[in-house]
Amino acid sequence: MKIIVQKFGGTSVATEEARMRIVSRVADAKDRGYSPVVVVSAMGRAGDPYATDTLISLAKAASVEPSPRELDLLMSCGEIISTVVVTSTLRTAGIDSFALTGGQAGIITDDNYNNSQIMKVETRKIVGKLAEGKVVVVAGFQGMTESGDVTTLGRGGSDTTAAAIGAALDAETVEIYTDVDGVKTADPRLVPEARTIEHLTYEEICQMAHEGARVIHPRAVEIAMRHNIPIRVRSTFNDLPGTLVAVGQGMLFWPEARHLHVVTGVTHIAGLCQVALVDGREEPLPYTGTFRRLADSGISVDMISVTPKTCSFVVKEDLSERTLRILDGLGLKPRILHDCAKVSVVGSGMRGLPGVMANVSEALSGAGVEILQTSDSHVTISCLVRRPDLEKAAQALHARFALDAPRDRGGIQ
Repeated sequence: MKIIVQKFGGTSVATEEARMRIVSRVADAKDRGYSPVVVVSAMGRAGDPYATDTLISLAKAASVEPSPRELDLLMSCGEIISTVVVTSTLRTAGIDSFALTGGQAGIITDDNYNNSQIMKVETRKIVGKLAEGKVVVVAGFQGMTESGDVTTLGRGGSDTTAAAIGAALDAETVEIYTDVDGVKTADPRLVPEARTIEHLTYEEICQMAHEGARVIHPRAVEIAMRHNIPIRVRSTFNDLPGTLVAVGQGMLFWPEARHLHVVTGVTHIAGLCQVALVDGREEPLPYTGTFRRLADSGISVDMISVTPKTCSFVVKEDLSERTLRILDGLGLKPRILHDCAKVSVVGSGMRGLPGVMANVSEALSGAGVEILQTSDSHVTISCLVRRPDLEKAAQALHARFALDAPRDRGGIQ
């Protein structure tokens, strides 16, 4: 049995016209000899009647801090509604289909409500229905604990559902359908010249997702990478091929070619603030206790820079007041710079290649953008900038690395 997993996002299930596009995608997969498993998100976006954010608002109207367990029960309803509606639509179109909640589909999670991790996928029920010739429609974003409680998988959880089911079923591919025609070289709202990338490695898309690209959740990519399952990101609303994410070969290991495509894309995260600690005492700052207290309070820090006498890091803007209270309680006097953003260049081609940071700094300097702080990995260089400078920073980096020009990443399959 040749299995394909097709995941459809909120805009893809929100209207009757969009759901007929789902029918077309599923019918095409069947015509190509596949047994499709369809994973769906809740309908629409915040403000729409069945969207997840709308359901959260409903719960918080009744209680400022609803129980995480009960909140998961409510949040799971959006995907269940989509599952029933899409299944009925497929049946009306003559495609025999069968609806399953996440728990019924065998998705077993831990009990970390609102952000559960998938422990295993028991595929017996899905496989049985596929063997009967049915299309199985699964509610994304949700699972069930061993004791039978409904759980949800956190933001982007439907992508994770699709990847986990694809891995468990040894699917030939996972298709992620959305309202854009693939992964872009930058956010088109900031960089109008941004174009769709034809091929990406798992490492590149994972880093792009972590650094702000919102087309696919990094947890889903990590699952697909571990099991070597290709992912194709494409639009529900047109027939363009989209972006293929798979194992990188060929030019990634051909040193002479790496210089042609150093950077794959430019990403960004807004809504950040910079926290700087400077202490005049003789003894070093108490970093260990500081970071432990922040972690115990649920505050994640990023872009960390530490010396014996100084320390700076980045937190989300909405956590700045809580961060300040914790640091004040430790006797530290932080300097906080609000309204910041992180802009990053991502690309496997920069690994070990001299001059990438020089190009980044020259591009931003030429655009009149001050770099407040930096961090890097083998495939990313990130710069903290002031939020009003974000658009020109992204445009300058996109132009510097010629990302508006098509590239050939031959050898990626």
